[in-house]
Amino acid sequence: MKDEVKSRIDAIVKALDGKKAEDIKTYDVKGRSSVTDATVVATATSAPHLRALSVAVERAMRESFGEGARVSGDAESAWIVLDYFDVMVHLFLPDAREYYDIESMWKHS
Repeated sequence: MKDEVKSRIDAIVKALDGKKAEDIKTYDVKGRSSVTDATVVATATSAPHLRALSVAVERAMRESFGEGARVSGDAESAWIVLDYFDVMVHLFLPDAREYYDIESMWKHS
């Protein structure tokens, strides 16, 4: 994994950890995904917490790298995706994370 991608992942994980995200996982998917090099997945405890995690990641990425994300979803949908091109961040409420089980695609990463 490139140092630049690793630095982005580190900033994202630090932001998520600082806001008490649960079960934070990172996956190196370069060569296995045509859309990104890495994926970060985390769980929020409530809709307000989900929003707070999204805001924290966006703030950290703007401050550290001057980058905004393409954002899909919202707290009411139970799943927010922040797309930084080489790193995608998936934030879920617990039931949605279990239901969609996107990690099964990357579990061997």
